[in-house]
Amino acid sequence: MRDATEQAQAQERKRKRGRWKLFAVLMVCAAPLILSYLTYYVIKPEGRTNYGALIDPRTRPIPAMASTTLDGRPEKLEQYAGKWIMLKVGGGECLEACQKQLYAMRQWRLMQGKNMDRIERVWLVTDEQPLDTMTIRQYDGMHLLRAPHDTVYKWLPAEQGSTPAEHIYLIDPLGNLMMRFPADPDVRKVYKDIAKLLKASAIG
Repeated sequence: MRDATEQAQAQERKRKRGRWKLFAVLMVCAAPLILSYLTYYVIKPEGRTNYGALIDPRTRPIPAMASTTLDGRPEKLEQYAGKWIMLKVGGGECLEACQKQLYAMRQWRLMQGKNMDRIERVWLVTDEQPLDTMTIRQYDGMHLLRAPHDTVYKWLPAEQGSTPAEHIYLIDPLGNLMMRFPADPDVRKVYKDIAKLLKASAIG
């Protein structure tokens, strides 16, 4: 009986050690991103400000949603995790404001130089409107997914008096929404925000 009790105690100690090891591994993996947030947004030099609105990444992970490619194949936004994601949402009819967003996203990525490969561009199309073929070709390299309107708009916070379609968002490499840029943004200021964030981050 004593041997059985000692065996059970040993197994319990082993399980606890295993849990602590797993916790330590998770902390090591998450530490670079946590440190980059602290460095950039908390322990920041006097005078440094961010242009985009910071969103608490703990409260806005990518939600479960039935998204597909334009030809109907299942594909999830989470598949691009591991990199920083610039996100645009809205219907498939891409008029002047939409075209300006797509152009700005392409330019922000190109302006990052050697770091541009750390960024993916994604457009969540929230209706069944066909996309213009010339627009798709012009912004080659952007991922296009159809996603349910209600799920997307419930997830993305917008400025008062605006809608998510008027903003560009930034998702961190762990798949959490973490920044929203203003409607009709200052291109140079957005570029600087992204550049500083990439510099501060050790992952993605």
